[in-house]
Amino acid sequence: MNKEWDDFLEEKFGACLESGRAAHFGHPNIELWTGLNDGDLCSDLSDRGLIAVNGPDAVSFLQGQLTCDVRQATPDHSLLGAFCSPKGRVLASFRLFRREDTLYLELPRGLVEPTLTRLRKYVLRAQVTLEDASDRLIRCGVAGPHAEALLNERFGALPATVNGVIHFTGESSDVTVIRLPGSLPRFALHGPLPEMQRLWKSLKNEVAFTGAEPWRLLDILAGIPTIYPETVEAFTPQMINLDFLEGISFQKGCYTGQEVVARTHYLGKLKRRMVLARVECEHFPGPGNVLFSPQADASQGSGRIVDAAQHPDGGYAVLAVALIECAEQGALRLGDASGPMLQIQTLPYSVAATTGER
Repeated sequence: MNKEWDDFLEEKFGACLESGRAAHFGHPNIELWTGLNDGDLCSDLSDRGLIAVNGPDAVSFLQGQLTCDVRQATPDHSLLGAFCSPKGRVLASFRLFRREDTLYLELPRGLVEPTLTRLRKYVLRAQVTLEDASDRLIRCGVAGPHAEALLNERFGALPATVNGVIHFTGESSDVTVIRLPGSLPRFALHGPLPEMQRLWKSLKNEVAFTGAEPWRLLDILAGIPTIYPETVEAFTPQMINLDFLEGISFQKGCYTGQEVVARTHYLGKLKRRMVLARVECEHFPGPGNVLFSPQADASQGSGRIVDAAQHPDGGYAVLAVALIECAEQGALRLGDASGPMLQIQTLPYSVAATTGER
């Protein structure tokens, strides 16, 4: 963790730190409402980590490991993707973006070191370096009905399309801005400590500062999956809808796990897909928690939670990978037959081929 950034948030803005990150800024319930109640928020995203990839073979190396087409990670475009096991199971999901000559993979901090260890096994003779760059850049997110206007005032321009990137450099700016999907304008910002401190101070009277939880909720409502340590190797890329989020390339050639992913795409019939749902329960339905359906074979299970966040209207918003038939019939419960029912919601993007036949 970047102690100087943590001290800055705690001493000057009243951040309540937990496990080395800003959990909230004194009003967790109000902060959670802000993103869904026509308010503007600025979230500390220190719970996310970064892997930096450099060297003349950086693109070709990652091209042989990741599901996405790394060549599309240009200075003005970012993309989602996954790193898989040879069996086609997702070891990590990430957002890939370029900042000058470095490619960055943004993913949960808890998966940075395990992912680095696995990736390094494939380096062999490639001229590439991989390192934990989590403390090199500070990360925050700005979202809300006025987010675009607020950031335009400070930068003069913004990415026009979802996944678009603009890198601002100058005497007082060295910030990478990425436009993210969502029902409201939403931007992720990456930059060195001094620049991000100046930006944070400048927003003091115009946004509600929050920890990562409201941002996690916005990701879930946007249908963006995140793999955590609890769900490593639990899903294939198609199960978490990466094929509908431009996170899988079926034309780029071989990569680790590609045979399984391609076979599912061209020959298979996918039985499980990720759905958006609400669930009323007392305890946090964390990633990896199992689902139940009386229609499912007990030996195969009904599904698992991908991600969850408290919803200001009560209960939790969740992304879950579930048997398509059970999800379509609304027959999913959390845990077991006595668990709370999942209320299936509509994803914000089309999942036209629900059977997996494409």
